[in-house]
Amino acid sequence: MALTSKIITNIVSTLTNPLDLTTPAAPHAIKKSLALATGTGANQADLVFSDTRTLGASANEDLDLAGVLTDPFGIVMTFARIKMMYFFAAAANTNNVEIGGAAATQFVNWVNAAADVIILRPGGVFLLTAPDATAYAVGAGASDFLRVTNGAAGTSVTYDIVLIGASA
Repeated sequence: MALTSKIITNIVSTLTNPLDLTTPAAPHAIKKSLALATGTGANQADLVFSDTRTLGASANEDLDLAGVLTDPFGIVMTFARIKMMYFFAAAANTNNVEIGGAAATQFVNWVNAAADVIILRPGGVFLLTAPDATAYAVGAGASDFLRVTNGAAGTSVTYDIVLIGASA
């Protein structure tokens, strides 16, 4: 199987200040792209996982990155390296989506410590890339659980996830 990926971020904003005779503007336009070819080295990937998931009130799930997640063809994947993580918390969520902080065998080399958590507010996006050959290593049975948690009680949360990585 071949995998080609292109990750594009495009930020466009304009700051204006209406004055009596004119409206000065300061436009910002930042566009960056990252292309990943098929393979397992630098600027390469061969695995992709994507899903829309829902967690009940106060619930969490540990996504096992080594040997449990399946690709779109139903093939079990074992990530050795994560090259890109994308999360989107549904705007209709009442609670935050928290990423990280698994109880055991935590996938943590993308944060500073095992208890560290990214708090993704409703409608928020989290994107992390590491296209180099090292990327964020996954250790099967040692550092392979990525925890996602519903940050509060009362309502469920829905989130989108995309993981792109390499099998070696």
